[in-house]
Amino acid sequence: MEWRDEGIVIGLRRQGESSSIVEAMTRAHGRHLGLVRGGRSSRLSAALQPGNTLGLVWRARLDEHLGTFVVEPLTLRTGRLLPSALALSGLGYLGALLRLLPERDPHEGLFDALGVIADLLDNPALAPALVARFEARILEECGFALDLEACAATGSTEDLVYVSPKSGRAVSRNAGAPYRDRLLPLPAFLRPTGNGATPDADDVADAFRLTGFFLTRDLFMPRGLPMPDSRRAFLAAAARAGREGEAGGETG
Repeated sequence: MEWRDEGIVIGLRRQGESSSIVEAMTRAHGRHLGLVRGGRSSRLSAALQPGNTLGLVWRARLDEHLGTFVVEPLTLRTGRLLPSALALSGLGYLGALLRLLPERDPHEGLFDALGVIADLLDNPALAPALVARFEARILEECGFALDLEACAATGSTEDLVYVSPKSGRAVSRNAGAPYRDRLLPLPAFLRPTGNGATPDADDVADAFRLTGFFLTRDLFMPRGLPMPDSRRAFLAAAARAGREGEAGGETG
């Protein structure tokens, strides 16, 4: 068995004296693991870091075997991301989200989104909103898509500002007003037509509150898993970066 693909490293662990097991999100073969012989060598270790994009050749005698990777560095972004606490925690959290997917289950759209986010993870103005959108994509790919196109009560596509925690469907401002204390806020940038919206810090916080509720209820709790510590670390790093940006703006 053999295939060739691109993969973004999301995990790494030692194997024996000199090898490594690499976990990568690949374009056509989903989340996939493989043994890299000599992966702990100085020649390979820098390439086999989370966040880097590699050309991969996977070989195994049978499809169900772990198999081996032969790797070719394509985009080595980890060295640039290392000084950023936001980026490092983000890489850890993105890996945790992708492990909610079945191994070897293709999700090409998630691979493409992961590459975009990895390039921008050290940008505090963009990374938090991108990660919130990625959470919503994970829910969708796992079969728990939020329905944010029209109001669950009226069918209207205008002024959608809430989400029902029961159904995961959008609710308009007027329809939701009597129940607003029981509804979740819907920031405009998470809506299917809201990709051009520029979120502020409150919008991003509302987005993480929304996606966090459904991730916990529908994906982590049924598996007996807590919300990953890496999510809390990422949100804390984003908050710190936001405060530092505000302070810099005030003194600039």
